[in-house]
Amino acid sequence: MAVLLGSDIPPLPATPAAAVTHRTAEGSVHSWDLSTGVDGPGTRFVTFLSGCPLICLYCHNPDTWRMRNGKRTSADAVVAEASKYTRFIAASGGGATVSGGEPLLQPVFTGELLHRMKHELGLHTALDTSGFLGARATDALLRDTDLVLLDIKSWDPDTYKKVTGRPLGPTLDFARRLADLGQEVHVRFVLVPGLTDDAANIEGVAAFAGGLGNVSRVDILPFHKLGEAKWRALAKPFTLHHTPSPTPDQIASAREVFRGHGLYAV
Repeated sequence: MAVLLGSDIPPLPATPAAAVTHRTAEGSVHSWDLSTGVDGPGTRFVTFLSGCPLICLYCHNPDTWRMRNGKRTSADAVVAEASKYTRFIAASGGGATVSGGEPLLQPVFTGELLHRMKHELGLHTALDTSGFLGARATDALLRDTDLVLLDIKSWDPDTYKKVTGRPLGPTLDFARRLADLGQEVHVRFVLVPGLTDDAANIEGVAAFAGGLGNVSRVDILPFHKLGEAKWRALAKPFTLHHTPSPTPDQIASAREVFRGHGLYAV
């Protein structure tokens, strides 16, 4: 894979994220939006951070890969924007989600946002992550996180490397750490025909998730090509152009595998 963006990965923070209330913090932000149903329970204020160490073949937001393409933004500005919607969010049983890109590429800024969304605005908080940089999530950051949305993109290491350009191990290590902490997790699995839909691959993810003991939901996400235009705009080849979306029967079959391991799968 030609682009792994290693130069975009900042050094580990010297101090734990969210250790101090209302610090000055800035990060690279792609955008923010109100979302319902796909970024955690209820209506949510979602902050999309820029920068990601993975280059997923089906990524629908390749414009978030590089930190330098985001807008330098203060935590004050993000929290002020979220505060406009707190009554509406609370009425829906929603909250705030920090997503990306990969939010753990900016762990101090991410920790600051989660801390302030939770303690200043009183919102349920969620972290949307691939888990590849899970070692950068401090215990303080995770204490300010009510829910982790964890993408497990494959069980087979070779398939995972093909999909993301990175090794699988760090994601599994992070999942085990979350289980040890008793952290609530929603697992996300993207079903891509001819890539991640092998029966043994689905069974592997399902067995692993079912054995953790802290996974309250699994989302089977059907592959789509809605981001293909963004790939073209960036002059990058979209290698899954001829890959079809999974059929309803394929999605239902995958869902049943996860349910067979005692998981609530949708």
